[in-house]
Amino acid sequence: MADRGYLIAGNWKMNGNLESATELSSAIVGGASNILETVELLLCPPAVHLQATAAAISGTNVRLGGQDCHEAESGAFTGDISAEMLANMNCSYVIVGHSERRDAHHEGDALVWRKANAALRAGLAPIICVGETEQERLSGNAEEVVAKQLKASVPDGVDGSRLSVAYEPVWAIGSGRTPTEEEILSVHSAMRKALKDLLGHDAGDSIRLLYGGSVKPGNAAEILMLSEVDGALVGGASLSASDFLSIALAVK
Repeated sequence: MADRGYLIAGNWKMNGNLESATELSSAIVGGASNILETVELLLCPPAVHLQATAAAISGTNVRLGGQDCHEAESGAFTGDISAEMLANMNCSYVIVGHSERRDAHHEGDALVWRKANAALRAGLAPIICVGETEQERLSGNAEEVVAKQLKASVPDGVDGSRLSVAYEPVWAIGSGRTPTEEEILSVHSAMRKALKDLLGHDAGDSIRLLYGGSVKPGNAAEILMLSEVDGALVGGASLSASDFLSIALAVK
């Protein structure tokens, strides 16, 4: 197995103001010295708070990321943000294909593929999100759905230095519910196989697979110890510095 290290990413979604963003990022930096060197911390604030967060984490090992990007480099796309703009704000990563955007903004795999390529074009590492609905889970199709999403969303020729993937079961987002450890392991194993089939053994084995969906300090240790789980994409718990750091400290 490749030595992938761990990525603990905080997706703040549409939360906070300038003051709270600065306080939260500063508090996370303050506790980051206790985190293992094998764990990378990433903060993904709302776009309007990227500059404040960048200032707060400047000179540290904490990374900055965007929550989404447009597929084009520039143009008449009111309200959108290009990957190049994120890179210019010192971002290293960008989330694409989050289930909330797939659902609320009707983003399909083809658009996610284009956004991931835009991120790579700008020198960012995309975090591609995939996951099944509750009905797909109940029908026994979770692994098949996620593998299909990956094959249609992942750009050609990437490896772990340029891409991460997050498994986010749609029914678990913000619900407080999580899949069983066996279910997480089964889907992550299916994702690993799909990536190896798509990109080749070495490239597919090098990509970090994150789990997302109601990750919190109380379940982080059990999830992060599972085979093929290389980190977490944290939603609500990332809005608390102590909770976010506790999740990162759960990596053994």
